Amino acid sequence: MTPNIHFENREIEGERLELTDKKAIYWLGPSVTLRGCTLVTNISARWLHLVSGSLIDCTIQAKSELKTLPWATMKLKGCRFAGRFTGNDFGFRTDGDERRKLGGIEDCDFSEARLNGCRFFNCDMSTIRLPRWPCFTFLDPLAHVAVLRRHDWPGLVGRATVEAVCESPVGTVAVTWHAPTVAEKMDTTVEELRAALETAPGIFM
Repeated sequence: MTPNIHFENREIEGERLELTDKKAIYWLGPSVTLRGCTLVTNISARWLHLVSGSLIDCTIQAKSELKTLPWATMKLKGCRFAGRFTGNDFGFRTDGDERRKLGGIEDCDFSEARLNGCRFFNCDMSTIRLPRWPCFTFLDPLAHVAVLRRHDWPGLVGRATVEAVCESPVGTVAVTWHAPTVAEKMDTTVEELRAALETAPGIFM
């Protein structure tokens, strides 16, 4: 029987939480607060359920690539992220499940993380430290849809990556990608991709 490990209805301060047992299911929340903790993951996102709560001044370290994890139910403030994150969503959502309105993100640092296909919702990006090249970020993409679609993109970048950005859900304020990963999948080179990004609007890299 798969064990369930719950962190709920309490505040945890200054501890190191290792979510590394690949035979367990981990639950953060409901109503958990982690303050000044180090949260280490080495599991698939399918085994990590973010129910509700707050992470304040924590370090989140992904020892293995953490894919498609929605953080919308959690309030993140003053946290630092390290490791590889793919398809993660940060910030509260106004569409869909009511629980996705519970969270938020501010004053967080992703400068030591590798983000690919990660989205930020309903937050002030001036408080977020983003990773620099070879990661790159579309800022306020929904305001630049027309120009982004007209821009000259190499390979399949325009038809796939940029189109996905243009079709972002309401509330999207930024989308971050990893250039070598995009170039490999979109039939182009890192150099060609960077040249196109340098003349596109709203790009941080």
